[in-house]
Amino acid sequence: MKATLRLLALVAASSLAAACSILPQSEPVDIYRLPVNQAGQNATPLSWSLRLNKPLASEVLAGPRIAVIPQGDVISSYKGARWSDPAPLLVRNRLLDGFQRDGRVQRLSADDSNLQADYELAGELQAFQSEYRPGGAVEVLIRYDARLVQGRSQRILASKRFEVRQPLAGTEVSAVVTGFGAASDQLARQVVQWTVAQASLDQAQAKNQ
Repeated sequence: MKATLRLLALVAASSLAAACSILPQSEPVDIYRLPVNQAGQNATPLSWSLRLNKPLASEVLAGPRIAVIPQGDVISSYKGARWSDPAPLLVRNRLLDGFQRDGRVQRLSADDSNLQADYELAGELQAFQSEYRPGGAVEVLIRYDARLVQGRSQRILASKRFEVRQPLAGTEVSAVVTGFGAASDQLARQVVQWTVAQASLDQAQAKNQ
């Protein structure tokens, strides 16, 4: 009886080992950070505070895959490569970094901390991908619908669509990642300028009331 049990155990172990050996091995994945190329500035600090929220995004854009539209309406992702964080988190952190480098809004927080602020910056990430254009050219497209919200009342003060297109120097993943970094820098500069202008206008109107 014991010999039979040992034989059955050996057969089961052999079968399990064989099954494991034929399972496909996971492919190596390169993880990319979002490059940054912005210099810091010395600026007079503003008195109000700002909280940045992660933008909402579709299921395709909500993860860490590096999205690409090779043709038409087909959306895919680069094989063997992904972002270090989900795209909405990358965008929020890049905007936060943009405000910090700009220097005017120093009382900053993110939605992870859930701190109260005078204003909140929220929105939707509508596009965060590379696209092949007619003729073979490739570009990065970032489209962000921003909303500036009053912190206490949750009233929308202003909204604007930002769209940045960045031509790429090549089609390899490293060139694509570099393009995403340049496009994100442009987006951050535009959003910072718009946010400061809108919040400062609201502050001035509040003083005149």
